[in-house]
Amino acid sequence: MRILFITDNFPPEVNAPATRTYEHCLAWTKAGASVTIITCAPNFPQGKVYDGYANKLYQTETIDGIRVVRVWSYITANEGFIKRILDYISFAFMAFLVGLFEKGDVIVATSPQFFVAVTGYFLSIFKSKPWVFELRDLWPESIRATSAMKNQTALDWLEKLELFLYRRADLIIPVTDAFKVNLIERGIAASKIQVVTNGANLALFPAQPKNLDLLQKLGLTGKFVVGYIGTHGLAHSLDFITTAIANIQASNLHFLFIGDGAEKKNIQEIAARLQLKNVTFLSSIPKEQIPAHLSIIDASLVPLKKSDTFKTVIPSKIFEAASMQKPILLGVDGQARSIIEAHRAGLYFEPENEADFIKQLATLSTDHELYANMQQGCHKLAQAYDREVLAAKMLTLLKELVKHSN
Repeated sequence: MRILFITDNFPPEVNAPATRTYEHCLAWTKAGASVTIITCAPNFPQGKVYDGYANKLYQTETIDGIRVVRVWSYITANEGFIKRILDYISFAFMAFLVGLFEKGDVIVATSPQFFVAVTGYFLSIFKSKPWVFELRDLWPESIRATSAMKNQTALDWLEKLELFLYRRADLIIPVTDAFKVNLIERGIAASKIQVVTNGANLALFPAQPKNLDLLQKLGLTGKFVVGYIGTHGLAHSLDFITTAIANIQASNLHFLFIGDGAEKKNIQEIAARLQLKNVTFLSSIPKEQIPAHLSIIDASLVPLKKSDTFKTVIPSKIFEAASMQKPILLGVDGQARSIIEAHRAGLYFEPENEADFIKQLATLSTDHELYANMQQGCHKLAQAYDREVLAAKMLTLLKELVKHSN
């Protein structure tokens, strides 16, 4: 089977969409499928093309047996709504033009931004092939939640486009059960919605001893390290976390923030203004370096802003942390909380509630028996969400769709 996959994030980018797509496509290739990726020059989140790449009209490469086609797009940093929209639309248009000449028995288009889904829809029409909407985010609902856009008329129009695409997709694969419920409540047929959650790469993120050289290099020996690795965006509530750190009294606690994004400069300015001495900021790191950095943390911090929208989200960070048996300090209610508490893999604090955040952190860092039990809970969670198994499930769904479409 030939799979044509449209995504604007792919390695060497290291965000969640890039990782999920790569790991699924690698598993499909090993299972005998032929996979072609259409993406752009790697640039997320700083909006700067990575070394070794250029923003060319058309270029190809092969990554671990996956054919990757990169097209030109208007590239900008992950900040500024209008510029990002131009980025999204330009990629969607170029991906459509190039996709017309690429072979595929099925077309998969992945969000979070659904202009990629527009590409999938039009390619399915012109190529007479079924198309799949992989739903990673309820966009534009999440835009409302972060107040990234104030124009309600434009948001209403985007939601109409969103519903149109759901109705036209031959199959929708959301990453959470809550997304499926949301779609059904909005009139989308349950029969064409199949959930494939995010998961843990147990081979890439095995439990391992702390990297003592890295720990010493960063000056964190003897500290209880609370780590956040990922995009520093509007949704992630890192401004709240940074402000709350000023009121933490324990001298052995240290916070490690790794990544880039629209809010990084802001949270660095907050830390400087509050004269925080127990915070370290690092830029984004390559995927292969993430396990070593995860090894030196004691608790994985996973916060989002307080919003009903984010109750439907399952941040992929929890699976990588769980795979390495790093208990999770979770500031996300809803489905993510249910998973963490069901497996006893961490502690939940109410989003943007400073007193609760500090209380739960104190418990996690001082109750050694609880901490050890949560490490075992992390192991069970990772086993339950093995990405190899989830990739196989999605491939089966794609094969069934192609079979029934012929």
